[in-house]
Amino acid sequence: MKKSPSSRRGRASREADVLVEFAEGLAQSGSRAEDHFWESRLEHEIESLLKDGDEGSLNAALDRLADRESRAYEELADAIEGRVEHAVAATSDGPRDVLLFAAPVLAWSRMPLPTRPIPAAVIKATSQALSEVVFTPAADLALANYFFSPDQLPETFCDTADLRQTLTKSLPEGVCKVDPATLKETAQFLADQRYIIGVVSVPQGEAIFRWQSGDANREQVMQRWMEQSQAALAPLLPACAFESMLPRAYYVACRDADRSARPFSIRASVAFLATTLSVSPNALTAVVGGCYNRQLEEFRVGFAVGEEEEIIHGVVWPLLGAEDEMSDVAEEIETTLKDSGIQHIVMLRQRLPMEYCDDCGAPLYPNADGEMVHAELPDVAEQPSQHLH
Repeated sequence: MKKSPSSRRGRASREADVLVEFAEGLAQSGSRAEDHFWESRLEHEIESLLKDGDEGSLNAALDRLADRESRAYEELADAIEGRVEHAVAATSDGPRDVLLFAAPVLAWSRMPLPTRPIPAAVIKATSQALSEVVFTPAADLALANYFFSPDQLPETFCDTADLRQTLTKSLPEGVCKVDPATLKETAQFLADQRYIIGVVSVPQGEAIFRWQSGDANREQVMQRWMEQSQAALAPLLPACAFESMLPRAYYVACRDADRSARPFSIRASVAFLATTLSVSPNALTAVVGGCYNRQLEEFRVGFAVGEEEEIIHGVVWPLLGAEDEMSDVAEEIETTLKDSGIQHIVMLRQRLPMEYCDDCGAPLYPNADGEMVHAELPDVAEQPSQHLH
């Protein structure tokens, strides 16, 4: 029998209380032995909630600790993510560690970026490249046969755990078939992220990644992956410029992609404008301003040609993690613009509103006078959306 909303809230509150208690115990621990005590109880409780699909209790506990600005928030978030992306599977050969991983790709194109099923030949080439340069020889892989956009990734902890379980069942075949009809439509941007998602399995306790086994360090693995993935993934990204990122555990790989997408979007924007308008990067002007709700939420960069008033293009640079007004984000944006060849940069100091176009919903971008305006590219043949993700 379904429970009433009030009874579910009561249960969520009780379960959240337990999570908060265990996470705060771990945050205040003074020894490795005590760490293990709290970690084991926290992991058991999280696993039980994931099996029950109790997303509400997980989020309620996180919200409560976030309000307290407690270190226990980080402990709980790490524990939840760890239980979502990792499991121990019983097999005829003994227990095996199974890890959900992501291999992000940053791409840009004048054409719409693809989200699509991955052909069998590309799955085979990608799996081979991952096996040869990223994972240890003892690893078995299963890849989802879909090239995901950020909009199509699981939205909840429980959904992500379900994806890991579904992929785990596909380890014998090496590929998990995804029904595109179950996925959301994706917004189109000039530059964006795409993801190869899979699981990797090794005998329990053994190394998963080659940098763990001493065969190579992370930088060497990254270099080899970039080289091999260019050929493997090129059929998925026709007419696109793209950069492969280091495959890692699911959550950290997604965070890496979010962070790297910001400077990539600026570089892509400058390259796009330079080729589309047949100008050199130093002929462009960039206007950078911080946009606020109650606090600084993001920077927006408006692009103009020379000293012209019209903003022709824009990039949103969201704050991530613990970044705030005291972080050196503005300096990072300025450095990225200079490295992209832009010499004329206007750094606005006033607080700007987070405004969007009433008609199309696109972000508005600052001009040199600090006004938030719509980015309008000059009339050229068939241009994509004039803002970047």
